[in-house]
Amino acid sequence: MIPLTQYHHLLALAEERHFARAAKRVHLSQPALSRSIQSLEQRAGMPLFERQRGEVRPTPAGQFLIEKASRLLLDARAVERELALFRDGQLGDIAFGLGSFPAVTLLRDALTKLRADFPQVCMRVEINNWQRLLEQLRQENIEFFVAVTSGIVNQNDVHIEPLMRQRVNLYVRTHHPLKKTLTSLADVWRYGVAATKMTTSVTAFMERFLQLPRGAQLKVAVQCDDIDTLHSLALNTDTVIVTTSQAVQHLGHRSLLRELDIQNFPETYTHIGIVTLEQRTLAPMARHAIEAMRRCADLSG
Repeated sequence: MIPLTQYHHLLALAEERHFARAAKRVHLSQPALSRSIQSLEQRAGMPLFERQRGEVRPTPAGQFLIEKASRLLLDARAVERELALFRDGQLGDIAFGLGSFPAVTLLRDALTKLRADFPQVCMRVEINNWQRLLEQLRQENIEFFVAVTSGIVNQNDVHIEPLMRQRVNLYVRTHHPLKKTLTSLADVWRYGVAATKMTTSVTAFMERFLQLPRGAQLKVAVQCDDIDTLHSLALNTDTVIVTTSQAVQHLGHRSLLRELDIQNFPETYTHIGIVTLEQRTLAPMARHAIEAMRRCADLSG
């Protein structure tokens, strides 16, 4: 059986692409690291790295083993964490993330319940777009995140559990100059549109609906991932915002913002899910936090 320490050596060399830097990273001499990698290659019966002047690169066999080793080490850390929690009789502290819309519509209720049920647990919440949250997840800085998942495609290392959907539309302040029913999206764009960071597919959809000339780019007046700020813009200026009916309700703006009705504009939903690492065992407190999110999503509808 290959010791886990050798898998650490393998990953360090794969990431550093240089024996001296990798050796320093794992606190070994360069000859000792070379012997460790040679031992792995002897077990595998084939080279795992191509040695070039000043740099090394994984062979196909090396890349295969690197992926397997990464998962093994992830599981090993999860086992150590849960054993420590079990030994100490603790649930453990928790760090998780939320995207813009679930932060507004789910976080307050979920956090209130978690604090009531687990007052001894320390919690850290990261609020950001899904790209940043995915980075944090892969670096194991958070246990999971809840966000709009339409942009997360072809990511084999994560698992997405569908949680809820929220209806998306264009909103303005109650006394906005725009009529409630419009025939063209171009009329809306004249006032400037504010939205969270749009995915490529949403941008392409809007460009088609606006009938922009080939090569013309969609101009968004404000892109901001803070939903409170977007709502404030709509309430205090003539800016048109892209938001969800649930966000309008949770922020208490149902009587202050009105939804625009644009002819032939399709009913649109944003899909929100719980994102976890595929091969990682969740800590006990993470499971409680996810269950709180599920309950709040059911109530939010």
